Amino acid sequence: MNEAPQPAQPSFFKSLYLWFVPSNDQELPDENDERIDWYRAIPFIGMHLGCFLVFFAGWSWLAVSVAAFLYALRVFTLTGFYHRYFSHRSFKTWRIVQFIFAVIGCSSVQRGPLWWAAHHRHHHVHSDDPEDLHSPREKGILYSHFGWFLSPKALKTNYKIIPDFAKYPELRFLDRWDLLVPIALALALFGFGELVAYGAPEWGADGFQLLVWGFFLSTIAVYHVTYLVNSATHLIGTRRYETKDDSRNSLIIALLTFGEGWHNNHHYYPNSTRQGFYWWEIDITYYILLFMQLLGLVWNIKEVPDRIREPKPKVAADPAPVPPEAKPAAVLPT
Repeated sequence: MNEAPQPAQPSFFKSLYLWFVPSNDQELPDENDERIDWYRAIPFIGMHLGCFLVFFAGWSWLAVSVAAFLYALRVFTLTGFYHRYFSHRSFKTWRIVQFIFAVIGCSSVQRGPLWWAAHHRHHHVHSDDPEDLHSPREKGILYSHFGWFLSPKALKTNYKIIPDFAKYPELRFLDRWDLLVPIALALALFGFGELVAYGAPEWGADGFQLLVWGFFLSTIAVYHVTYLVNSATHLIGTRRYETKDDSRNSLIIALLTFGEGWHNNHHYYPNSTRQGFYWWEIDITYYILLFMQLLGLVWNIKEVPDRIREPKPKVAADPAPVPPEAKPAAVLPT
């Protein structure tokens, strides 16, 4: 039998248009097409190429500090709010705090909170089965790391999966116009750098340098450490709990992602805010959320019950007594 023809992918201009102005109301490409749309990947590739501008921009302690600060702020926001709050509702917060961290999350250039959380909820339902969009087992490591979100199948936000947050108009606005925030961040970094160059030239920084370090380098670092949770933590590390997927715990990835590397823990009990189940499992996002709880910014942080952390081993049932008639007859010596 002849295979069914592959659906035509969108044109160059439509791919770029959908990258910058995604919408659920317009005609979209085939939602079952999992092939990478390489036209749509052009801005993503451009972000990586922008890192090479560092050879022309040079460096300063201010530029490195801004890049490190934006890395830490955005990794915490993705792990604490995009993941543990929007995706799993593992704590509560005020609407204004919810919006502020949704905006910060958009600056990571990983789409809006509704798109991100809807796809993550789908991942938990179908983790490492054929419907999982970013399973290394099913799709391979590179596709699970970044290829999946460049496909037409990942383009749309399924609001039916996330009705609890889709009811907020400000979050819907961010979900459609998510690129407004990173563009504003890039302009702000350039403007701040030019002010520094004018007012404090001894710092050795300017707008171009802060744009390269604070936007391109910092964002690419955020990209790939968070992508490791989709790819590497389903391939390397240890498994404390038996789950239906390949999730694993990794200290190195936990340190890079502020706690997301305890992925086997998380898949075993995703309702917990805390992902490092034991004191020696470092979970920086959890510690920051505890501090925010002291300030009254968040509350109802969900902990890990002891019965979950250390489930009792299953006791094998005593074998049923064998009835006399079922016992083999004794063999008498002759």
